[in-house]
Amino acid sequence: MPPVEATVRGEETEGLWRAAVTAAGDLVYQWDLATDRIAWGGETEQLFGRARRRTPLDGKSFAERINAEDQSRRSRVLAEHFAGGDDYDVEYRVRADSGEFNWVHDRGQVERDGTGEPLRVHGTLRRITRRKLNEARLEYLANFDELTGHFNKLRLREALEYALADALRARRSGAFLAVGIDSLDRINRAYGSELGDGVLVEIGRRLDRCLRTNDVVGRLGGDRFGVVLNGCTAAEALHTAERILTVVRRSAVDTAAGPIHVSVSTGILLFPGQAHTALDAIARAEGALLKAKTAGRDCAALYELTEEQERGFRDAMEIGEQVKTALKEGRLQLAFQPIVAADGGSVDYYECLVRMRATDGRLVPAASFIPVVEQLGLMRAIDRYVLDLALEELTAVEDVRLGINISGLTAADRSWLRALNARLRGRSDLARRLIVEITETAALHDVEDTARFVQAVRELGCQVAIDDFGAGYTTFRHLKALTVDIVKIDGSFVRGVLDSPQNQLFVRNLLSLAKAFNLRTVAECVETAEEAEFLADEGVDLLQGYHFGRPEMLPPWRAAPGVATARRARPDGLAGSPSIVAG
Repeated sequence: MPPVEATVRGEETEGLWRAAVTAAGDLVYQWDLATDRIAWGGETEQLFGRARRRTPLDGKSFAERINAEDQSRRSRVLAEHFAGGDDYDVEYRVRADSGEFNWVHDRGQVERDGTGEPLRVHGTLRRITRRKLNEARLEYLANFDELTGHFNKLRLREALEYALADALRARRSGAFLAVGIDSLDRINRAYGSELGDGVLVEIGRRLDRCLRTNDVVGRLGGDRFGVVLNGCTAAEALHTAERILTVVRRSAVDTAAGPIHVSVSTGILLFPGQAHTALDAIARAEGALLKAKTAGRDCAALYELTEEQERGFRDAMEIGEQVKTALKEGRLQLAFQPIVAADGGSVDYYECLVRMRATDGRLVPAASFIPVVEQLGLMRAIDRYVLDLALEELTAVEDVRLGINISGLTAADRSWLRALNARLRGRSDLARRLIVEITETAALHDVEDTARFVQAVRELGCQVAIDDFGAGYTTFRHLKALTVDIVKIDGSFVRGVLDSPQNQLFVRNLLSLAKAFNLRTVAECVETAEEAEFLADEGVDLLQGYHFGRPEMLPPWRAAPGVATARRARPDGLAGSPSIVAG
């Protein structure tokens, strides 16, 4: 049997190359920079049009076909490549003879002469219009309701969170309306869901006509819309609700089955006096909407607070102001509690716990203000501040590991993740010594979102722990989805564990679940040597509690030689928070 030919002749190689390029639908090019001439290989008609004479044969005429919005980006990437920077890899739009624009992925490499000057560019163009359209559609669906074109529930909630924060900051009021279409289910049963969808779309259009340009409309789901009214009084909110009722009932909705008369009901919530978070605002407005429907539909109902609730809100607002002032003046500080190895007692890492220094110098424990801060929607600012303080400690001291707690709102906050990414970029030495803790109940609120957050944090090199493990009924499926590194057994199962067979059984089950995924475990609230010994014998890896150390404002490394405390200077001249500097 004759040997198989391992190589092909030059002309056959060129034939194979041309066939592969044609089959892929790509174009290859060689751009001579001295003459500005471009030589193309492949089917240029697919990108530029069928008139070969109009195919751009020089850099100038090709550049004229590039979408004006994309030219600067392409020029910048090309210049950086010529200067010896990154690879030439850029996406932009090119105009065809028909006037339509096609997206292309342009990849190439410069060829240089003996002195290093660019001679010519060799590259490929691949059409990616279909991919770009798919990406644009996915981005649209991530923000907008596909049926009505309004914000989806996620974006509506974000807009409401922003309006709440702005109202608190500017000391002004606003309102959130939950608008429900009356008896839409009957329309769907009588005429079909397609006609019912048409009614939904028309009601959305009528809502748009009733509102100001700075108001926001979104789809809450089913037969309900949500409306954010920025900067309005209670009287103005009621007037807007009445206008919506009137506009909807005034004329029938034209459908394929003929005109159908429709009405809506509205629930009104005023903020920030009646709610401090978007989730609370939506839930209470929908409660008021149910009240309106119960009252006979085609009417509006206002969410009302009891006298006790109003007093609680006033107290919460006062505490919130104290926390915001402390944050501005650098009076939020960290206390550090050791977490030790169960098999030897050596410190594995320290958990950072936030404390507030009152104006008279007293330390205010977190339990006195964190619940209120969460209600007021200030946890994102607190979590960002704690991150900055913890990273200062890690930067100053090379052999310490720290854990920080973040709220469920922060776990869904892309800006916090961007801040973490920016601070840890190129600093793997910091990332590997930082542990981010998120409570189990927050993690289970939206497992998919939390899983994406956990993955992003771990890709930076940090570890992630689930705090209060066992309080939220984590399942095998949840742990598999979340891919965390550490689980911290909730203290309620550790306290009195020696005297409670139920707690002992629960701890063993939680340990078995954690070990199945090779996760390290921490037992919280360990207060006696006997509890520590029992938990270590059961297989807990790390222990935390008063038996090993209370949270301390002055951790051991601050007293180490060559390390001193300092006050961080603030641009506004106020005293900063304590930080660490190498002495």
